Amino acid sequence: MTATSGAGIWGRAEQQDFRSRVRGCLLGGAIGDALGAGIEFDSLETIRAAHGPQGVTDYVPAYGRRGAVTDDTQMTLFTVDGLIRAHVRRDTGAWHPPTDVHAAYRRWAATQRDWGPDERRKEDGWLARQEWLYSRRAPGRACLTGLADDRMGTLEAPKNPDSKGCGTVMRSAPFGLLVGWEPQLVFQLAVECAVQTHGHPTGYLAAGAFALIVHAVTRGESLDAAVRRSLEHLAAHPGHEETTEALEQALAAVRQGLPTAERVQSLGEGWTAEEALAIGVYCALVAEDVRHGLLLAVNHGGDSDSTGSVCGNLLGVLHGETALPADWVAELEGRATILELADDFAMEMTQGPALHTPATPSGSPGWLTRYPRA
Repeated sequence: MTATSGAGIWGRAEQQDFRSRVRGCLLGGAIGDALGAGIEFDSLETIRAAHGPQGVTDYVPAYGRRGAVTDDTQMTLFTVDGLIRAHVRRDTGAWHPPTDVHAAYRRWAATQRDWGPDERRKEDGWLARQEWLYSRRAPGRACLTGLADDRMGTLEAPKNPDSKGCGTVMRSAPFGLLVGWEPQLVFQLAVECAVQTHGHPTGYLAAGAFALIVHAVTRGESLDAAVRRSLEHLAAHPGHEETTEALEQALAAVRQGLPTAERVQSLGEGWTAEEALAIGVYCALVAEDVRHGLLLAVNHGGDSDSTGSVCGNLLGVLHGETALPADWVAELEGRATILELADDFAMEMTQGPALHTPATPSGSPGWLTRYPRA
């Protein structure tokens, strides 16, 4: 796999816009995740009985607090960590981003079984030393089993070949933030990283389609155009039919009248990759604003945190961080970590040569401590 690092000359305004979109994508996804975390396994009827006819309109307690995130946000953060590490390691002549992302996912898997970070493992970098991440938040079985040993799933030999759960889609927005990469390479990387846990074509193609949509929006396209571009790309890949049909149903639903929870539920429940993608895309397309779109994305009888996460990723990258509701940002679990990681990613993508180059293998000591090349 080859790709540019996107480290050309960036103007100040371009850098600021890109950082705002990265922050918006990661924070927005985490907010949607947290809004859905407390109602993930409830039916629409149960949600309305407990929270009123509009359903939830704010965070509800989950995992002992308001604003708590789930494995969706955890794995998304480790996707970002793996992508930064890939670009840092490129100076050594080693360039295989799926391997770096797989190593990052294995670090996430350790947070699901260990009591806390092992400070002796300097090669783990700074993200794996964040104690708040060491908490099980209903991770999917395929994610856990796919990462239970050190064999990396590939397209030729995927992990869990029959699984098409939404665990691929909910962690794949960061691939789309690789604005210096060509779209087909973004798609390919998302697919190669998806098969590390989910081997069904729908599972990995939905992840690739989501990455493509985020990529096009990050580059300034409208969301509708980005979805249609992803459909064109999907058509060339065997096994695309379920993902294509789901996205086409999402586009059709936009034209069927005012958005309602029942219309969201007509797209599925979100437990599978193509349904989570379709619901997240639909809610982002019809959103009057970020608050409206996210509440629509979580108030249904299904995988509310994952559909909220996908919708939040899209609305955040579309509008930037300042469009996110301040009250939800303020109460979000892990906000400081998410912002720090988002800024690190933006800095690596726009100013990587100032932090490390092949000619200066030592690089920035602080940066290489955060993102070791090991």
